[in-house]
Amino acid sequence: MFKRLLGCVREYKKPAFITLIFITMEAVIEVFIPKITADLINAIEEGSADKTLLLSRGILLIVMAIASLSCGGIAGYACAKASAGFAKNLRHDLFEKIQSYSFENIDKFSSTSLVTRMTTDVANVQMSFMMLIRTAIRSPLLLIFSIIMAFWNGGALALTFVVVIPILAFGLLTVARFAMPAFRRVFKKYDKLNESIEENVRGMRVVKGFSREEYEKEKFGAAAENIRRDFVMAERIVALNGPLMNLCMYFNMVFILFFASKFIITGTGPDIGVGQIQMMLNYGMQVLMSLMMLSMIYVMLTMSAESMRRIDEVLCEESALTSPENAVKEVKDGRIDFNGVSFKYSATAERHSLENVDLHIKSGMTVGILGGTGAGKTTLVQLIPRLYDTTEGEVLVGGINVKDYDLDTLRHSVAMVLQKNLLFSGTIKDNLRWGNENATDEELIEACKLAQAHDFVMGFADGYDTKIEQGGTNVSGGQKQRLCIARALLAKPKILILDDSTSAVDTKTDAFIRRGFKDFIPETTKIIIAQRVASVEDADLILVLDNGKIAAQGTHSELYQNSAIYREVYDSQKKGDATND
Repeated sequence: MFKRLLGCVREYKKPAFITLIFITMEAVIEVFIPKITADLINAIEEGSADKTLLLSRGILLIVMAIASLSCGGIAGYACAKASAGFAKNLRHDLFEKIQSYSFENIDKFSSTSLVTRMTTDVANVQMSFMMLIRTAIRSPLLLIFSIIMAFWNGGALALTFVVVIPILAFGLLTVARFAMPAFRRVFKKYDKLNESIEENVRGMRVVKGFSREEYEKEKFGAAAENIRRDFVMAERIVALNGPLMNLCMYFNMVFILFFASKFIITGTGPDIGVGQIQMMLNYGMQVLMSLMMLSMIYVMLTMSAESMRRIDEVLCEESALTSPENAVKEVKDGRIDFNGVSFKYSATAERHSLENVDLHIKSGMTVGILGGTGAGKTTLVQLIPRLYDTTEGEVLVGGINVKDYDLDTLRHSVAMVLQKNLLFSGTIKDNLRWGNENATDEELIEACKLAQAHDFVMGFADGYDTKIEQGGTNVSGGQKQRLCIARALLAKPKILILDDSTSAVDTKTDAFIRRGFKDFIPETTKIIIAQRVASVEDADLILVLDNGKIAAQGTHSELYQNSAIYREVYDSQKKGDATND
């Protein structure tokens, strides 16, 4: 896991390496300052310090302080550059990995969890990386150098570290052991909180329409309170680091002052001067501050360990759908064949969403699909561009199994327009060119005319340069659907799938769109999922789906004669139309 994550440093290895060099230099300089200070104090105490010595030692201390400050500043700048670059690369790798996911992979993690991993979790890992290349190098070096200097110059007084360090190490490990489970729970609850936020924002119109603001506030407040409780519990455990550090620090001071004073007063033990006492106190403070910083690193690593694991899960996840070796790079035509196809979304699902589907569609045909909610209409068409793979059987496009195609090739040849299609922030032109980034203005206009979108686009003050707000909130549902149809037409697909994508337009506009398809894209296979029989009545082939099976198929007249389900739906809709008239 660490190897994979550190692989994201890449071009920022140089600033990371510079950080290590200058932080080492800073630690070396700092560890000699107490020794020089002690020698100066001892010289003053003995009366051997003249002006020359005072001036030279004073200048040396100033130079060392400036050098230490400079090394720390350079290390800080390089560390910030390396850690920010590392986080940028990590987000890039995560986003790139997610783009390769199939719907099955997205369903496994959930979109809100993936957002949390790319934001909160990456921020935690970035902080840990910054501390690792800076503080986690400086503190151990300062700790080791200070202990060596303390034993070298302080003799028996350095035995304080033999007592303090094991106590502190045991305390830190105990704190981390109890804090880790709490942090794990928190990050899982973050996913739930973000899911609640996303659901609320997306459904804001429904929330306000039913005056459910107070209910949503209470639901969000409960989720936030849940996270607060777990964080408080974790922070209470982590807060024990402070008292533990103070205990060790004061023990160190008392130990040094007590025994040093005893040696001086009684005249027993080693010869100790004021400078030596000051030096030992300084080294003791350096050791304890190093241990305190290491404890902070340990806590941060404890917090971010779960974030690292969650990020690594995303990086290690392999897409359920990949292009095969020697993949087919061309789709010849829009012929579609389903041979004994069964499908279920999960291996543990109790029933199939599709079962024993045999279907053969010639290139250029217009096919209508009818069926109730949950009948399997959308599932059926999602297997054509290989958004999911069949559980049993095979799907052929242009006479070739969809699993043998290059995924990009297949999906560029199969355009899908959903009932709830998404428009992105930008101009209408920008959105349309998602279908074909090289499309000319003339091609944009032609596609929009075919989708019955040109007139309302020209009704805007800026025409095709009109800005679309996030999510397309400044256009109506019917306008959005027509723009999405135009976008799909620009891809010039072999197969065009409309998944209830004219539900928000009136029947007259729907009829114009279908007539345009028939006249201008006769060679494209058109599959239309609809709730209105009128939308598919003129189709070359109509499928009636029921509980994941094809209950009937044929032309309108054939189905009206032979399918009770179709006849019932048709008669009820015609009766409803007559009543409305």
